[in-house]
Amino acid sequence: MITFILGGAKSGKSAFALDLAEALPGRRAFVATAQALDEEMALRIENHKKERQNRWDTFEEPIEIGKLLRSLCQSYGIVLIDCLTLWISNLIFDNRDVQRERLLLAESLKAAHCDVFIVSNEIGLGIVPDNPLARQFRDDAGALNKEIAAISEHVYFVLAGVPIKIK
Repeated sequence: MITFILGGAKSGKSAFALDLAEALPGRRAFVATAQALDEEMALRIENHKKERQNRWDTFEEPIEIGKLLRSLCQSYGIVLIDCLTLWISNLIFDNRDVQRERLLLAESLKAAHCDVFIVSNEIGLGIVPDNPLARQFRDDAGALNKEIAAISEHVYFVLAGVPIKIK
């Protein structure tokens, strides 16, 4: 089962994803795509780790999440990936082929033999960015969100802490 959780920044989407996943029995793996490239982000990462306490095994993977997912589903019943928008940023700044990586992730999700929860930011509701890199990011994130929603059994949008079931 694939469950996709979208929302704006600080909307409560990660906490909601954790709650949904922790309601299921089984061994849990948390895939963190964030990189501690500055002190503020390092603090955010530490705070997220504290929220999970020891209920999750954490795997920090900024790029190869599709490959990691295939491996984790062999040992874990539940995998939570947080978040796809940071992953897209990592791919862009690592000069990866974003479309190819999106396809690889979708293939890994379709082949997954575990429950997968995926968190992503909905960034397409704002203004059109004023530069090509930001527009590329917005377009890649929007396309990925659409692709993941299409293959997910459950899709939620979290707005101001309130989860709304879409699918």
